[in-house]
Amino acid sequence: MNSFKIHNHTIGSDGCFIIAEIGQGHDGSLGTAHAYIDAVAKAGANAIKFQTHIASAESTPLEQFRINFSKQDNTRYEYWRRMEFTPSQWEGLYDHCREVGIVFLSSPFSEQAVELLDNLGMEAWKIASGEITNLPMLQKIALTGKPILVSTGMSDMEEIQNTLTYLSQYEVPLLLFQTTTAYPCPPEKIGLNNIEAYRNTFGIPVGLSDHSGTVFTGLAAATLGIDMLETHVTFSKDMFGPDVTASITISELAYLVEGIRYIETIQNNPVNKNDISEELKPLKALFAKSIVANHNLESGHILTAEDLAFKKPGTGLAPENVMSLLGRQLNKNIETDRQLSYEDID
Repeated sequence: MNSFKIHNHTIGSDGCFIIAEIGQGHDGSLGTAHAYIDAVAKAGANAIKFQTHIASAESTPLEQFRINFSKQDNTRYEYWRRMEFTPSQWEGLYDHCREVGIVFLSSPFSEQAVELLDNLGMEAWKIASGEITNLPMLQKIALTGKPILVSTGMSDMEEIQNTLTYLSQYEVPLLLFQTTTAYPCPPEKIGLNNIEAYRNTFGIPVGLSDHSGTVFTGLAAATLGIDMLETHVTFSKDMFGPDVTASITISELAYLVEGIRYIETIQNNPVNKNDISEELKPLKALFAKSIVANHNLESGHILTAEDLAFKKPGTGLAPENVMSLLGRQLNKNIETDRQLSYEDID
């Protein structure tokens, strides 16, 4: 499997690279976009991702709303116009990410957006599911030589293969996201089984782009050793926007990051049962039980099952030795609860 770097993180060997997808969560507010950067950095994600829409370059007034959520935009074209930032504003967002130590990413939806983002120095490209067959834009992206992260939300295996084959001629690093384009995506359609299928079929790093609106999906995917996770994030489930129902909150993001790092610690530290057993011998003596006298016993007494009990601590003969004592004769008096040993019997 081909590994590659994004900033100081090696995709394919340094654990899961976690992207907080803001998308249009800023609702056209530059201040809100900057606020998301600070919040995502504090939550511990590796990167934040926006979407760069330039209405005149990607849309027409004929484009319909996926969800007719907006009471202020008469058309989807108008919505994209309202989501636009200027090149200098994008530069400010990029610089802010560098200041707080996270990677800036944004999905382009036109060749003009590719040029804008490349001029910023963006380190990798996230291809949205609807752009996977946009070969002119993919060519422009591939010629930059930067890693390409491909979503598969609306594609079958043949279309995925065709896109990867097309991109392979440019010898750029590739990662494939398992994605299902549903907002929110129900658990029965998430398709974690495809992660291993992609690894075996394509031999490249694999991730999950999650639209479930829960932390459960990302945690489950982490146990499969995904190389990258993209999850939609919102400040509040009560906010305005088409992707809110498919998003987790900032506090949930922090919990998700903590959980994934916890899972990785487990995965990176396999336990040898013999080694851990030796390490825990002092605890075993504390918690285990020993064979003790169930009542006062006199010297010369022949031991029966009724004479013996099993009580903590486990510093004497273990209960597994009880059969070796039955029918044996004591050579001394034994008081109640005293541990028995082989020196006490003939």
